[in-house]
Amino acid sequence: MSAEDRRAMIVHAVLPLLMEHGTAVTTSQIARAAGIGEGTIFRAFKDKDELFDACTAEVLRPDHVLDAIAEIPVEQPLADRLVEAAEALGAHFERMGALMGALHASGRHKQRDPEQRLKNRTMKGGRGESMTAMRGAITELFEPDADRLRLTPEQLAALFLTLLFGGRRMAPIDDAPTTRQVVDVFLHGAVEAK
Repeated sequence: MSAEDRRAMIVHAVLPLLMEHGTAVTTSQIARAAGIGEGTIFRAFKDKDELFDACTAEVLRPDHVLDAIAEIPVEQPLADRLVEAAEALGAHFERMGALMGALHASGRHKQRDPEQRLKNRTMKGGRGESMTAMRGAITELFEPDADRLRLTPEQLAALFLTLLFGGRRMAPIDDAPTTRQVVDVFLHGAVEAK
């Protein structure tokens, strides 16, 4: 196994542990989950911080959600395509939130340098590039229906993502709309047809 493959294998084994235990996860737990000796961890990563950084980078990568969206059959109705995409995106953001919450709750607070945050938004693989890639994937779901849409597929993709995730920061409500309801209102409006 190459060094990079070993690192990836360890990261994938550690992610569930980090979400459960945060930074309190032990090297013994990591080794057991990965099926390796504890010494192997430190041949792959210089310390636990480097491993935690690699786990964070893995969770932030949009590859998995982009693959899931790419597999959505464009032959199915637009509403079904958008529900599948919304559920894939929701799972992606939920996974990110679970890891970040666990790390933060267990005391791992990295300094947030404003210059580094700006660099992360513009660098390859940064947040801006991830969001652009996700918007592009959603745009492709609209394109088969472009001739009957009121806005361009690009505009609708941006609007759809805003509608889905723009309000996620608000406090949860007891009777929150389902993903299917969000898609239905997005496609058909809020007013019942008479």
